[in-house]
Amino acid sequence: MTERPSNAREALSRIEKDQVKWIDLQFADLLGSIQHITIPAQMMDERSFNKGVNKLDGSSIKGFKEIHESDMVMRPDPTTYAIIPFISAEHKTARFIVDIYEGDTGVRFTRDPRYVAQKAAAYARDSGYDTTYWGPEPEFFVFDAIKVTPTPLSARDAWGGSGYEIVSREAPWFHDGGKELPIRFKEGYYPAPPQDTLVDFRNEAAGILMEYFGLRVDAHHHEVATAGQCELNLHYSELVPMADSVLTMKYVLKNVAKRMGMVCTWMPKPVFGDNASGMHVHQSIWSSGKNAFYDPSDDYAELSQTGRYYIGGLMEHARALCAITNPTTNSYRRLVPGYEAPVFIAWSKRNRSANIRIPMYERGEEKSKRLEYRTPDPSANIYLAEAAMLCAGLDGIKKKIDPGNPVDRDIYKLTEMDRRELGIRELPGSLKESLEELETDHDFLLPVFTKDLIEMHMELKRDEYLNLALRTTPYEIYRYMDI
Repeated sequence: MTERPSNAREALSRIEKDQVKWIDLQFADLLGSIQHITIPAQMMDERSFNKGVNKLDGSSIKGFKEIHESDMVMRPDPTTYAIIPFISAEHKTARFIVDIYEGDTGVRFTRDPRYVAQKAAAYARDSGYDTTYWGPEPEFFVFDAIKVTPTPLSARDAWGGSGYEIVSREAPWFHDGGKELPIRFKEGYYPAPPQDTLVDFRNEAAGILMEYFGLRVDAHHHEVATAGQCELNLHYSELVPMADSVLTMKYVLKNVAKRMGMVCTWMPKPVFGDNASGMHVHQSIWSSGKNAFYDPSDDYAELSQTGRYYIGGLMEHARALCAITNPTTNSYRRLVPGYEAPVFIAWSKRNRSANIRIPMYERGEEKSKRLEYRTPDPSANIYLAEAAMLCAGLDGIKKKIDPGNPVDRDIYKLTEMDRRELGIRELPGSLKESLEELETDHDFLLPVFTKDLIEMHMELKRDEYLNLALRTTPYEIYRYMDI
């Protein structure tokens, strides 16, 4: 693992030392997808870091700019320097994650997701918490192939139908003449090879993350679902570096899968009848080296009153948060009972049927005291998701929002009357519903998010929902063709 450069001069020295020929400038668009532009290494100088690289057409990036205001500037962050191992040595390429600036005024672009995360970290500092720690756990699927019969993009393109087929050597529906041992539905957690066929894939990806990108990998393993569901855990870090790391991890895993003849997807629920992919997010806030969530005198969970208020904020805004933490129509195929996904808004220690859990692996450990917010999924833009959760939690502290009593029962088994008596609300059942919640409940975001960002996010997501609602699905044909 190589030391990261800390400033422009060190970064330029590394470019020369490593004999880099090309520089890949990467950033996340508003939806969280990685975008990039590549420039010759000899074009990089100190001015590139201080004034920026004038190469971005913001009107071509979804959610960024209109065509009449498209010129934007990218400033590389020297600390994100890394050699890209997927590109041949003949074209040796290094990447930087960049910050986006307005082309004419030189001010930060308000809808740059990384800027939102940076503002969230500053908001926490202004609120008295100089450090926030984050540990997302994004799950994902790795398939041998996905075969898609194209969906019509317009009424003129009505090709007569659409559908898909997932190919996975681990799946019960895969036919290979008995050479593979399938993983049954919901029995994919921790099986050893030969059933776990993806150990080499995960080892390769983890090794690249550590060796080339300087990230710390805690563990990786197969997940509950059949057909190649996995999880790879990065060591917790502060808000912006952690978001950078998740962006990097998605980039690396997709490229490793491609090189090995497979496909990696962060779609939450690609497989009907089995568990979907979540992204549980561990988080804590600190002040002057002290964990604000930790109280050793608390008998229930060693959780401070500050921690309870933070939970109260997350619970108060949980339904609106879904529009950011669960931002696709497919996200709501996951948020249903029966598949370990958190459907209900409640908190507890250890209880995985609540959407907020206080891990209790050990007592008396200040550094490990945290909460786990279990609602998000990996389709979220990690920069926006972390920022939004922090805003909700800090709003809870500011307003002293009481989260109520913890629920130490299996919420899935409670009757509707039981849940009503306990004051347990449900998360939204669709993207449309979550967007309606965000429309009426977004003031808690405004210390960090601008209104134009929220409005653009809602516009893009409403368009996604509408386009899905307009199209007939294969199941609808199956269900209604005999009417």
